Amino acid sequence: MSIKPGKAERKNLWKLLEMAREEDLGGGDVTSAILPPQVQATGRFVARQPAVVCGVELLEAIAAAYDGELKTVLCVAEGQEVATGEVLATWEGPARAMMAAERVALNFFQRLSGVATTTREYVKAVSGTGAGIYDTRKTTPGWRELEKFAVRVGGGMNHRRGLYDAVLVKDNHLAILAKAEGLSPIGQVGRELARVRPFLGENAFIELEVDSLEQLQEALTLPVDIVLLDNMGVEKLRSAVAMRDEAGLKGILELEASGGISLANVRAVAQTGVERIAIGAITHSAAAVDIALDIEVN
Repeated sequence: MSIKPGKAERKNLWKLLEMAREEDLGGGDVTSAILPPQVQATGRFVARQPAVVCGVELLEAIAAAYDGELKTVLCVAEGQEVATGEVLATWEGPARAMMAAERVALNFFQRLSGVATTTREYVKAVSGTGAGIYDTRKTTPGWRELEKFAVRVGGGMNHRRGLYDAVLVKDNHLAILAKAEGLSPIGQVGRELARVRPFLGENAFIELEVDSLEQLQEALTLPVDIVLLDNMGVEKLRSAVAMRDEAGLKGILELEASGGISLANVRAVAQTGVERIAIGAITHSAAAVDIALDIEVN
């Protein structure tokens, strides 16, 4: 089933589109001013490489930001895998407006398809293991809703949206607590979580990051939903899963692997039994997909 952008994604698009249009178009396209205003054209968005499509549903809104006469026809769905040379969508209307909107449209389309394509590679790599691929907050500033949408389109899952919708106690939090309180930081976290949980939303979760099996042993006694296993090798991850299971917490407490994970080792990580794998690279290092807008005069 195709995943379509909702209100949050479209709101994010409009905020970015206003800035993108202003920085690119400014006071007007002085090059396309040489084109006769009456010329009509057809533009075809064409994949120049195999890809997972993301952002095709946004092309109509982008076109409308430049000229209401630009009409959009979609040829593929969000999340569809396409081959080189495949037509993804078409624009039809004034040539001047099409030329003005071309680069901004491609910037959105290529970036989001890149995130979706990279995510799909990771999802396929762990297929059948039971582990899910999750994104992180390592998103392009201002693009979070759109990039997290692209992760879902690629078959991945979203972690927390920001600092406001879930508790994730990381190593720096623990370091600050240890220095400020002079006590076991994980024990201090346990006392604080009992106070915080009643104020969390219905779908919020509490997650604690650990970087050793000793820390995990203590974390297993706390009222958390997820433990993040940071930069642990495959053997340590297997040991962590065994410790969790022996504590009777399988199905209650999820384990999430993060750090040092690539396409080369992600399947081995998934086979350790962790339920979640968080990968910042699916957003911060995704390469843009090569998409062109081929324009012909009608």
